[in-house]
Amino acid sequence: MEGCRPRPEAWPRNSHANHRGAGDGELPPRPRNPANNPPATDPPRRQPRANNHPGHHRQREERFRAMGRNPHQGRRSQEGHSGEEARNQRPSQENDGRWRNVNLQEGRNHRAPWSGENFQQWRASPQKPSEQPPQVKKLGYKFLESLLQKEPSEVVITLATSEGLKELLSHSSMKPSFIELICQVLQKACSSRMHRQSIQHVLGVLKNSKFLKVCLPAYVVGTITQPTRDIRNQYPQHIGNIIFLLQELVSVFPASSVQETSMLISLLPTSLNTLRASGVDIKEEMEKNLEEVQTLIEYLQEKRREGTLRADTCTLVPPGAKGQIENYRTMPIYPTYNEVHLDQRPFLRPNIISGKYESTAVYLDTHFRLLREDFVRPLREGILELLQNFEDQCLRKRKFDDIRIYFDTRIITPMCSPSGIVYKVQFDTKPLKFVRWQNSKRLLYGSLVCMSKDNFETFLFATVSNRELEDLCKGIVQLSFNEQSQQLLAEVQPSDSFLMVETTAYFEAYRHVLEGLQEVEEGDIPFQQNIVECNSHVKRPHYLIFGGRYDFTPLTKTPSAAADSPKNAKVLQRPTVNVLDFSHWPSKEALKLDDSQMEALQFALTRELAIIQGPPGTGKTYVGLKIVQALLTNKSVWQVNNQKFPILVVCYTNHALDQFLEGIYRSLHGVGIVRVGGRSNSEVLRQFTLRELRNNREFRRDLSMNLRRAYMNIVTEMKASGEGLRIGAKTLECTMQGVLREQFLQKYISPRHWDSLTNGPMQEMEWTTFQFGKYSMMLEWLGLGVGSFVQNTASVEPENTAQAEELEGEDGEESLIDIAEEADLIQADRVIEEEEVMRPQRRKKDEKGADKELAKMLLAMTLDQNSPEPAAGQEQATEKWEIQRSRRKKMRNKMKNELRKLNTMTEAEANEIQDVWQLDLNSRWQLLWLQMYQADTRQRILQYECQYRTSAKKMAELRLQEDLCILKDAQVIGMTTTGAAKYRQILQEVRPVIVIVEEAAEVLEAHTIATLSKACQHLILIGDHQQLRPSANVYDLAKNFNLEVSLFERLVKVNIPFVRLNYQHRMRPEIARLLTPHIYQDLENHPSVLKYEKIKGVSSNLFFVEHSFPEQEIQEGRSHQNWHEAHFLVELCKYFLCQEYLPSQITILTTYTGQLFCLRKLMPAKTFAGIKVHVVDKYQGEENDIILLSLVRSNQEGKMGFLQIPNRICVALSRAKKGMYCIGNMQMLAREPLWSKIMHTLRENEQLGPSLRLCCQNHPDTHTSVSTASDFQKVPEGGCSLPCEFRLGCGHVCTRACHPYDSSHKEFQCMKPCQKVICQDGHRCPLVCFQECQPCQVKVPKTILLCGHKQMVPCSKPESEFCCQEPCPKVLRCGHRCSNPCGDFCVRLCSEKVTVKLKCGHSQQVKCCNVEDIKYGLPVKCTTKCDAILECGHPCPGSCHSCFEGRFHERCQQPCKCLLICAHKCQEPCTGECPPCQRMCQNRCVHSQCKKKCGQPCSPCVEPCVWRCQHYQCTRLCSEPCNRPACYVPCTKLLGCGHPCIGLCGEPCPRKCRVCHQDEVTQIFFGSEDEPDARFVQLEDCSHIFEVQALDRYMNDQDDKVAIRLKVCPVCQVPIRKNLRYGTIIKRRLEEIEVVKSRIQGCAEELAASQEQLKALLESKHVFQEQLSVNFQMLSEKLAQKNLSVKDLGLVENCIHFYDHLANLYESLKKVHVSEQERVRARLEQVYKWLAKKRLSFSSQERSDLQQEIQRLTYLVNLLTRCRMAEGKVRGGVAEEVSSIRDILEGTCKFTQEDEQLVQKKLDALKTTLPCSGLGISEEERVQIVNALGLSRGHWFKCPNGHIYVISECGGAMERATCPDCQEVIGGENHTLESSNQLASEMDGAQHPAWSDTANNLMNFEELRRMI
Repeated sequence: MEGCRPRPEAWPRNSHANHRGAGDGELPPRPRNPANNPPATDPPRRQPRANNHPGHHRQREERFRAMGRNPHQGRRSQEGHSGEEARNQRPSQENDGRWRNVNLQEGRNHRAPWSGENFQQWRASPQKPSEQPPQVKKLGYKFLESLLQKEPSEVVITLATSEGLKELLSHSSMKPSFIELICQVLQKACSSRMHRQSIQHVLGVLKNSKFLKVCLPAYVVGTITQPTRDIRNQYPQHIGNIIFLLQELVSVFPASSVQETSMLISLLPTSLNTLRASGVDIKEEMEKNLEEVQTLIEYLQEKRREGTLRADTCTLVPPGAKGQIENYRTMPIYPTYNEVHLDQRPFLRPNIISGKYESTAVYLDTHFRLLREDFVRPLREGILELLQNFEDQCLRKRKFDDIRIYFDTRIITPMCSPSGIVYKVQFDTKPLKFVRWQNSKRLLYGSLVCMSKDNFETFLFATVSNRELEDLCKGIVQLSFNEQSQQLLAEVQPSDSFLMVETTAYFEAYRHVLEGLQEVEEGDIPFQQNIVECNSHVKRPHYLIFGGRYDFTPLTKTPSAAADSPKNAKVLQRPTVNVLDFSHWPSKEALKLDDSQMEALQFALTRELAIIQGPPGTGKTYVGLKIVQALLTNKSVWQVNNQKFPILVVCYTNHALDQFLEGIYRSLHGVGIVRVGGRSNSEVLRQFTLRELRNNREFRRDLSMNLRRAYMNIVTEMKASGEGLRIGAKTLECTMQGVLREQFLQKYISPRHWDSLTNGPMQEMEWTTFQFGKYSMMLEWLGLGVGSFVQNTASVEPENTAQAEELEGEDGEESLIDIAEEADLIQADRVIEEEEVMRPQRRKKDEKGADKELAKMLLAMTLDQNSPEPAAGQEQATEKWEIQRSRRKKMRNKMKNELRKLNTMTEAEANEIQDVWQLDLNSRWQLLWLQMYQADTRQRILQYECQYRTSAKKMAELRLQEDLCILKDAQVIGMTTTGAAKYRQILQEVRPVIVIVEEAAEVLEAHTIATLSKACQHLILIGDHQQLRPSANVYDLAKNFNLEVSLFERLVKVNIPFVRLNYQHRMRPEIARLLTPHIYQDLENHPSVLKYEKIKGVSSNLFFVEHSFPEQEIQEGRSHQNWHEAHFLVELCKYFLCQEYLPSQITILTTYTGQLFCLRKLMPAKTFAGIKVHVVDKYQGEENDIILLSLVRSNQEGKMGFLQIPNRICVALSRAKKGMYCIGNMQMLAREPLWSKIMHTLRENEQLGPSLRLCCQNHPDTHTSVSTASDFQKVPEGGCSLPCEFRLGCGHVCTRACHPYDSSHKEFQCMKPCQKVICQDGHRCPLVCFQECQPCQVKVPKTILLCGHKQMVPCSKPESEFCCQEPCPKVLRCGHRCSNPCGDFCVRLCSEKVTVKLKCGHSQQVKCCNVEDIKYGLPVKCTTKCDAILECGHPCPGSCHSCFEGRFHERCQQPCKCLLICAHKCQEPCTGECPPCQRMCQNRCVHSQCKKKCGQPCSPCVEPCVWRCQHYQCTRLCSEPCNRPACYVPCTKLLGCGHPCIGLCGEPCPRKCRVCHQDEVTQIFFGSEDEPDARFVQLEDCSHIFEVQALDRYMNDQDDKVAIRLKVCPVCQVPIRKNLRYGTIIKRRLEEIEVVKSRIQGCAEELAASQEQLKALLESKHVFQEQLSVNFQMLSEKLAQKNLSVKDLGLVENCIHFYDHLANLYESLKKVHVSEQERVRARLEQVYKWLAKKRLSFSSQERSDLQQEIQRLTYLVNLLTRCRMAEGKVRGGVAEEVSSIRDILEGTCKFTQEDEQLVQKKLDALKTTLPCSGLGISEEERVQIVNALGLSRGHWFKCPNGHIYVISECGGAMERATCPDCQEVIGGENHTLESSNQLASEMDGAQHPAWSDTANNLMNFEELRRMI
C-alpha cells in the first residue's frame, strides 16, 4: 500500500476534500501510452497542484461552492491533464449546475400521478427538447483518495448521495491503480455497520456496472501477467478487497448478483494460485473467504436452477443448515405464517438463574428466543382464538385476552413523515364507543399491529407511528409497515377491508434489541466469565491493570464548589491516591458517605463488573453521582492515548434519567452531556438533547462538507417526491370522503355509459348548468342530488352519540386537578424526542387549505357535515330541500356505507348495461368507475412512495452519522433503555468504555446486553431487584422461563459479588419496620430519620385502615376502582391540609389507573392544587413526607392482582418519609404470606384497624375515629367537634368548630356585631366585628345655624356640613317656588309644569324652564298622538314629534291579514306590499317534504312516481303530471274488521267500513253515497271520505278560474295535497302557484341584471358619492353581496334615488345665501335622519312622505337661490310674495298637493322678477345674448360685485380694466384672471374657464362629451 497510495507527507493538501481538479468530481485519467505512463506504484509522480491560493481563499471558495455560486468564473483546472475534455470544464459551474438544474429537471420530469386529462392545473410544464440534462459531479482520483481519510460511515453516505458514482463505475477501461483505489473506497464504505440502506444503494450501482463486469475481471487477469515483483506483492490486499465486495454483493443481492459475479469468482482462484507460485504470500484467511464465497455462489446457482431463487428479498440460509434447530441469527423478527396458524410451541430455553450457560451462543440464543416469544405469543394465541370464533355473531362485542381487534380497517393513503412513508389507516369506531382514548393503552406509539383481509392467510405487519387523540376519536391512526409488508401494499386499494389486531407490547424496543442480539458477535460480549460462565471472581477494570491514581478532592466539596474543580485542577496540583489502595482514600466523612455507601464507591471504581443494590431510601442515585464525579474528574486514567470515550448512563425511565443527568450537571458544570430519550421535563437538560445539539449552528458549521452536501441532496429529493406524494395521496383520500365529480371519472366510463349518464332525465338547459359546476349529474344519478338531498351547511352540531358523549364528558372537568394520563406517560417513555413529528403550525394550516381546495375541486358532495365549503349542488340556498336532521344523517350514512362496500360488478356485468339510469340505486354504486380511478391513482403515486422511502432511509442514516459525531464528542451520554435499543448501532461505534445502568433491576437482561459494546471495560449496575422487576407480556415466560429476572438479579443470585447499601435515609423507623425483615434482612436506619416530628392530627404516624367494600371493574381495559377508598383518601387528604401541611408534602398513591381517575373526579383544583396523585409503578424512585395509599382490590374471589407481587409491595410501602396511611381489604390480602407478616407487625404496634384515630391538636385528649368518608364530618375544620373557644383580639370567641390551622387567628374574620362605642353619645358600631369602624351614622336632632331649621343629622356630622332638607321658601323669577332643599342652592331652571302652545299648534305641558326655549325656536318634543289616517286605512301609531308634525309618518304596525297565494294570511305588519310567506311550506310528496319557507319556490321532486296498481303504472317523475288514468276497479282487500274494503284498487283503503260504520259512510253529501255499490276515496290530508264519482267531478271542476289555489276538502276546507289519485290536478295547481312565487322572488338572471344596473346607476351618482360618502359606501357593499332578493334590490334602488336627491340639495346649498344655509341644512338633516333608519323596504306611505318632503325642500332651495341671484331686487310686493311662498315651504305641516300647486303657480309668476339665472334678465334674454356673441363656453366672468363681462379670443385674461358699474378691477394678465374675479357659469353653464389647466388638458366638459 505504501507504493500505491501517496504518503501524506508527499502531498501537502488542504483539509477540505472538495477542491478543484481531478480530486473533485472529475473523470479518472485515461490510460496512456506505457512509455508516457509512470508505474502504478508511484502515484506521487503526478504533479501536485501549484499552491496559488492561500488557505482562507480556498475556504471561501468552498463556502461559495456550498451555496451553488462560483467565486471565480475565470479559473480552470491546473491539474495537468489538459487533453481531457472534462477537465476543461469549470468545477464551480458543475456545482452550480448540479444545484440549480437538478431541481429544475426534477420539477419537469416528476409529474403528479393525477396528471391525466382531469388534472390539468397540477400538471408540470414539460421539459423543452433543447434543454441539456443537469451536470453530474464526477468523482476523481484525488477526491477518492480524500475519502480514505474519512470514517466508513461518512464514505458510504458520500457515495450513496453522489450522482457521480454511477458515472464513475460506468467506464469499461481504467488504470489498475485507479481500480485499486476504487476497491479500497468501496471496501471502506461497505465496512460501515450503521448505514445498510446506503450500502445497499452503493452495491446496487456496483452490481449493474461495467466496473464489476469488465474492469475487475480485466484487473484480475492482469495480476496473472504482472512482471514487477513489488506490484505483485501488493495484489493480495487488493484481491482481498475484491473478495470482500463479492461477499457483500451476494449477501445483499443473492438472486440478482449470481450471474454478475460468476465470471469474477471463476478467475480469482487462478490469480491466487499464480501469485502464490510466483512467491507472493497468500494468507489462509483470504483463501477461506474465497472458498466461502464460491460455496455460496454454487449453492445459489443450484437454487436458481431449481426456480426457488427469484428475488433478492429471500433470507440466505447457509448450505447444510437443514435438519438443525433453526439458528436464532436467521430467525425472522416478525411472526411467520406457521406461527400464526399452527399452534406449535416454539423451542425455548429458560433463563438460567442458578448456574452458568453452556456457551455464549446458547446464552444469546436463549434470550433472543424468550424475548421474541414474549411479543409473538400474545399475537399468535390471540389470532388463533379469533379464527376459532370467527363465525360468532357477537364477535364485535367479545373481549380477547391477548389482542385488541379493530374491524373494517382501511388503508386510506400514504403520508410523508421524517422517518419515511407512513399510512393513514381508518377503523370502525362503533365497537369502541366506550374507549376513553386519552387514557387508553390502545394504539400507543410503537405497538405492533397485524392486518389481514383473508382470515390471516396473508397479513401485513406495521407499528403505530403517530397517535393523535383527535384522530383516534375518528378511528384514524398512522402506521408504519415493515419492509416485507411494504411490497404488498402496492396492490392494496382504499376500498379493501382488513381485520386489524394489536398486541400491547412496545414492539419497536423488541425489534431493536432482537436485531442487536442477532448482529452481536459472540466474542464481542464483555465480561463473559461473569455474565455467561457465572465466575464469581470479578477482576479490576482493564484500564487499571497497571494501577491508577485518583483525585478525590472534588468529591469532598459541595456541588457548587466541585463544579469548578476540573478548571482549578489545571492551575493547582492536587493530591492523588492509588485507587486500588483503600487505606489512602479520604475518609467516609470527608466524602459525605455512610459505611455502605463508602464500600459501594470503592467497589464500583475498582471492579470491572460492579453491582450495587440500593433498597429504598439508601441513596442509590447519590452514590451513582459520586461514582460519575470520580470517573469524570479522573478521566485521564481510563481514556487511553487521549482518545475520547464517553461514559454511557442508561436509565429505565425518562424521569430517572433527568434526575441523574441533572445531578451530574450540578456537580460538574461544563461537562459535555448528551441526552437521548423521551421528551425531557427539565429545562436545564433541554439544551443537551440530540435535537438541540444537532441544530446547533457551530455543529452544522463544523460538519464535514461531504455530509452537508449529502444533506442538501437528500432534502431536495424528499421535497420533490414528498410534494407529489402528498397531493396524490390527498386525491386518493378524497375518493373515500365523498362523491367524485363525473368529469374526473370520464376516462374510466365507457362512451356508451357516458352518453347514457349525461343524457339522463334532465332538460338541456339544466344539464348546461350542471356542466358549469353548479350541480353534479353524478349526485342526481346516485340519488343524492338537489331533488333528493342536500346537506344543510348551517348545521354544525354533533350528530353522533360518541361526539355528544365526548362533549358531555368534558363538561366540568376544567376545575379538577391535573393528573398525567397513563397513556401519555407510556407514550413519553416510548417516543424518543428526536422521533417526534413536529410540523410548523403555519405549514399545517397551508396544507389544510390546499387540501380543502383540492377536495372542493374533486368532490361533488362530502361526508364532512361541518365542512365550511358547500359541495356542488349546495350553492344555491334559495333552491334547496332542507331535509330533517335524521333524514340528513341517514343520507350521509348511506353514502359512507356505499363508499366502504366491497361488492362491485365485474367488467362483463358492467358491459351488459345499456342505460345506467335504469339501474336501481344500490346497483349504481357497484359500477367499477371509482375503483378504477382509485387503482389508477394508487399506481401513479407508487413511484413517489419508492423515491421518498429511499430518500428517507438515506436521511435516517445521515442523521445517525450526525448523531455519531455528537455522541463521540460527549463526555456523558444519557439514554433511556428505549433510546439505547434504538441507537445500539451508534453505541457500537461510540464504544463507551464505562457503562452505568441505573434502575438496572427493572431492565430485561436482553436490553442490558444489547447496550454493551466490545469496547466496554467497566459496567456498573445500580438498582434493587427487590423493588420493581422487568415487565414481561407473557406470564408463563416471566414465571416459568425467568424472563422477568434481570441481569442485575441473576448475577446476584449466582453469587457474583455485590454491595448492598444498608442505611436508609428516607423512612421513619415505624415505616421501615414494614420492610425489615419481611423484605430486607438487615436495613438499618440512618440517624437523620430518627429526628422526624410526629404527624399532626393523627395518633399514629403509620396506619392501615381495613374495610370490605367491593371493588368495581373498568369496562374498557383491565383496571379496577374502589369508590369507598377514593372518598376516604380524599377526605383524609383534606384533613391533612387542615393540619397546615403544604400540598407538596402529600402524595396519593394507588395500585391501579382506574382508581386514579376516581380520585381525580373527587378533587377540585381549588382545594387540592399541588397534591400529587400517581400510580405506584410510576412513583418508583420518588418520595414524599406523607403518603396516602389506596390498595383498591376487594373481592370475594380473593383476586389480588399486582398486590401479591413482593416487589410492588416493596415500592408501595417505601415511598413515605414521615407518615403513611393505607386503606384496603386487609382480610383478603392476609392470604398472601408477605402481607400476613406485614399485618402481624402492624397489629403488634396497633397500626391496623377498621378506623383511623384522629387526634385534635387543640384538645389532645379528644379523639375521633374515622372509617368512612362521612366520618370526617365530625371534624369539619380538621380539629374536633368541640367549639374553638379562642378569644379573639376583639374580645369575641371564635365561632368555628375546633380548627388546627390559623391557630393565632390572624386570618379569621369575626362575624359578630361590633360592640365598640364610636361617639360621645355612647352609640355602638353597627358593622360586623372584623370590619373597620366607621364614623357614627345614628341620626340625632340638631339645629342648622344658617337657617334655624331643626334636622335629624348623623351623629358624627357637624351642623355646618349638613344640608338642610326643609323645602326652600324662596320664589324664583318666574313666580314659582324653588324646588331644592333649604340647604342647597336654588334651582336655575324651574321644573314646574306649565301648559304652552307649541309651534305645531298643539298644547302641551312642559317644564317652566322650557317656555323660553320655545320662544327662541328650540325644539320641544310634542307627544300629541298623530291623528292622520295612513294610506293603508289604519290610524298612524306615531306622535306629532315622531311623525315630524305629519311630514313623515310612523310605519303601520297593524297585521296585514291579506290572503297570500299559498292560502295563508299575511302575518307581517301592514306595508301595502305583502312579502313572501314566512311560514313552513306544506308541500310534500311520498319521498320528501319541502322545508323551505312557504314563499320560496319549491324544488321539484325527481324521484320516480309511485302511483301504481296492478292495472296501471305511472312512468313519469314525481313532480310531473301522471300519464296513467285513475283506476275504478274495486279494492279486493279485507279491513281489520273482516269486511271488504269500500275503496278502489291502488288507493289507500278508507278506514271506514260500510257495515261497521254504516251511518257515517252513507251520510249524504254529494247524493250518491247510499248506493250499495258506491266506492269511496279517503282524503289523506284530513281523513274525510267521499264517494269517488262525485269527488272526481268536484276535483275536475274548472269553474273556479279566478283564484289560483289548491282544491280544498268540501267539509273542512283543508287543502288537498297528498292523494295520488288527484296528483295531476294538484301538480298543475302547484305549477301555477310556483309561477307566481317565481315572479314574486324574481328570476335569478333578471335579479343579477338588475343588480348590475343598480351598480352602474350608483357609480354615476358623483354628487351622491361626494356629499354622502358613508351612505354611498354602504349601498356599494350591499350591491356587492350575492343572492339579493327583489325586495333588497327595491330597497337599494329607492335609497339611491332618495339619497341622490338629498345630496343634490346639499350641493345646491352653496348657491343659497350664507344666512339661510343653516336653517335649510337643519331641514335636510331631518330628512337624512329619517331616511337613514333601518328598514327592509319602503312602504307606499313612506315613499309618498319622502317624495313630498324632498319636493318641498327642492322648491325652497330653488327659491332661496333665485333670491340670492336677484339680490337687491327683492323688495316691495315681490318680497311679500316671496315671504308667502316661504311660509308654505318652511312650514311644519305636511306639504300637500294643493300646497305644491300654489307654490308652483306663485314661482311661475315671479319668473320674470326672479329669473333662474340671477342675472337680472329673463332666460330668453340670456340665451339671445350668449348666442349673439357665439363664443364657446368659459368666456363669461364677473367682477367682485357680480357684474358680468366677457373675454373674447382664447378666453384668457391678458389685460386689466375697471368694471363700468362699480369700478372694481376686472380681467388680468398673462392668461391669469384677477383673484377677486370668478367664472360666471350662470351665463353659459361652463364648469371651467376657456383658458385653464383643466380646459387645456380635458377640454370643456360639454365639448368633451360632444366629441365622445
